[in-house]
Amino acid sequence: MPVFLLPALLNGLINVKFNFMNNKKTSLPLLLVVFVLGIASFWLYSSVIKSPKNPIKQVITNNNEKEEKGEKEETQTPEISARKSLDLSGQGLEKLPSYVLSRTDLEELNISNNKLTGALPSEIGKLTKLKVLNASNNLMTGVPAEVGHLPNLEVLDLSNNQLTGLPNELGQLTKLKVLNLSGNDYSVQDLDIIIKGLPSDVNIIVD
Repeated sequence: MPVFLLPALLNGLINVKFNFMNNKKTSLPLLLVVFVLGIASFWLYSSVIKSPKNPIKQVITNNNEKEEKGEKEETQTPEISARKSLDLSGQGLEKLPSYVLSRTDLEELNISNNKLTGALPSEIGKLTKLKVLNASNNLMTGVPAEVGHLPNLEVLDLSNNQLTGLPNELGQLTKLKVLNLSGNDYSVQDLDIIIKGLPSDVNIIVD
């Protein structure tokens, strides 16, 4: 029975009871009607009292919970890796992966103990934040001049390759602290020219 009929039903019940009290000739059927209406009223009232919580209030509560959850998710800062080094050592690489040359945020690059031949790509000069370059224990025969364009380079390890020549541009590495050339067949004359441009306290490792 719809809830909105409750007031009308209760009002009818009161009128019937009032007529019954003032009319002693009321018939038995009328008493039954009063009884049925009484039970119906009680059932309807009980169903209203026991009805679940207001759905509108529940929706509002759920929305508030979602909003609070959303605020918590927004305040959580996703973890961002602070790592700026890349270790590709010992992977049997025969050439430098192209994606490495786009990592302009790199400060350390380890490509040692691979099978790299020839010389590193000239694009290596784009990694201007590079501080450490370890290319030791490969099969490289040359060094690109662009390595000398890495203004922040502090450690350059080219040991145990097959280098026969060194670019004069290496002398432009004004922040270089360590230069390891051991295990190569480079030209001493090339090294003498390079040393003139390097810091006086640089540690040059040779055979």
